[in-house]
Amino acid sequence: MAQSVLGSVALHYRALWSKKRQLAGVQLFVEEVSPGAEGSHLLRTLSELWSGESPSVLLSARHPQLLQELLAHAGAQDPMIEVPGRWLAQGALLGAVNAAHERGARLVASGSPSELRALGGAARAFDRQCVQLGTEDAALALRASMQAREDAARGRFGSTAAASPVPAGSLVAGAAGRALVEHALDQQGAWAVAGWPAEDILHRFNGHPVPPTRRAILRVMSALDQEQSLDRIEYLLAQEATLAYRLLAYLNSAGLGLRNGVASLRHGVMMLGYRTLNGWLAEQLTMASEDRDLDPVNLGLGLRAALAAELMDAGVEDELRHEVFLTGMLSQIDALQGQTLRALLSRIPLPERVPDALVRGTGPYAAVLRLAQAMERDPSHSLINPTEAAGLTLEESNRALLRVLSAASTS
Repeated sequence: MAQSVLGSVALHYRALWSKKRQLAGVQLFVEEVSPGAEGSHLLRTLSELWSGESPSVLLSARHPQLLQELLAHAGAQDPMIEVPGRWLAQGALLGAVNAAHERGARLVASGSPSELRALGGAARAFDRQCVQLGTEDAALALRASMQAREDAARGRFGSTAAASPVPAGSLVAGAAGRALVEHALDQQGAWAVAGWPAEDILHRFNGHPVPPTRRAILRVMSALDQEQSLDRIEYLLAQEATLAYRLLAYLNSAGLGLRNGVASLRHGVMMLGYRTLNGWLAEQLTMASEDRDLDPVNLGLGLRAALAAELMDAGVEDELRHEVFLTGMLSQIDALQGQTLRALLSRIPLPERVPDALVRGTGPYAAVLRLAQAMERDPSHSLINPTEAAGLTLEESNRALLRVLSAASTS
């Protein structure tokens, strides 16, 4: 039996964030590990795993030959396909692009602003552009952003759009700070930005604890009012690491006086009951944040946690999968709370496997957490060693990633 295409490629991903700071889609980087990966099989595999509620996908082949394969078989119902502008001069690629466009395939031209301008008439074959901002382009965008703010303050609008390297409706890569993200999404009307400058977003809190967001709190309160299931309440709490950590710390505080330690959200909700939990959440509203830029930080952590749990052996008990999810969710809590991981985790009676993975990098959860983090990093980093260290094959890790991404929420 022929090897599955998912056993011959390594998949990295990058989230694409919309103006609403929600998931607009995901970019899948496809690295050919074994020669002969077939684009038609990859497209068919994705169509089998994706549903109408799944996020949009942008496929980014790392090698021209695989890109040719994808272009040869893609149609209107398949994922978007990235075509680097600098590759168009190679052989028959332009012809393959035009043929795919005629079949209705959705193509995205990528490159620096100058490379995209050089496309000329070939630009007609593309549905969207992915503009990659280098250092000089980012500086131009920041100057355009500042000018736009000055013009808006003086009642003048639209005078600086041409000065920006960010076209309306584009996908923007390389927006390395809050100012560039706001310029792309809020001023220029970009479709989405690739990746999120979490470090810059959190820097404004100056090492102070990041508050939970008002939206996350209200979502849980609404679910409690509707008496939704325990699974649903736990899921909503887990979508925001700050809120989940605060609840766990509260459940284990001396003032609450619970006899036994609480190490899981599900157990905590059961111990408090819906009415008491609702009251606690109402108190959190007094210090909640309205900052939408925190949403991708929290949602990105949620994806990491879900992937780490999915990468664990499917045969493990649900309780252990919940522990792995919690490990992933807490993996950046030090940056969110402005304290060391060791100090933060000491306030919760976690199973030793969790701090082993987070603080010491050891134990049964450390390898799957490292793999989950590696899959969200720059695709130039090989996944072979992290995958083997987690005791998985490429087929298993790729399928886990696709299951998680296909189920990711876009609202």
